[in-house]
Amino acid sequence: MAQVKVTINLDDELEFKVRKAAEAMNISKSRWIAAIIEEKLKNDWPASVLALEGAWVDFPSADEIRKPSRENS
Repeated sequence: MAQVKVTINLDDELEFKVRKAAEAMNISKSRWIAAIIEEKLKNDWPASVLALEGAWVDFPSADEIRKPSRENS
């Protein structure tokens, strides 16, 4: 894994919270921050959500949802 150095500025209270969270997970602050960034950038739906595909047989299609209603005209 490539290592890139990034400098971030945190106020004392936020740095304290980051340090405590990292210590609680027994990882470095750097690894904790990297994990948060990775989580926020993740673009996949969890398997539990994907398994719901087709669960609502009467759910309207995207076209039906996007069709203007009489109330909006």
